[in-house]
Amino acid sequence: MIGAEFMVVLVTVGSRPEGETIARQLVEDGLAACVNIVGPIRSVYVWKAQVAEDDEHLLIIKTRQQVMGAVEARVRALHSYEVPEVVALPIVGGSTPYLDWLRAGTAGVLLRP
Repeated sequence: MIGAEFMVVLVTVGSRPEGETIARQLVEDGLAACVNIVGPIRSVYVWKAQVAEDDEHLLIIKTRQQVMGAVEARVRALHSYEVPEVVALPIVGGSTPYLDWLRAGTAGVLLRP
């Protein structure tokens, strides 16, 4: 078992351009090694005591647990939703070369002020 060094973070956004902006910023900031943008997807959810439905895009963010606070803060700063979804799932196993690549892709964040 790898433990919780690595995380997959799920974030829904209201449009592809918004998702591209968030994805690019996370990768450029060294907070994510990769962000997939999936969609459109259809979301059915409760908001302000009403059932709502919307087309959204799903961001699948590959990062490390060590920078989760910074990932969440960056998403919240760039996101248009009042309460953006930021759900982190631990990666408990995977290809060693891929996880090494993920580690290297997020290593620079530790060197930044």
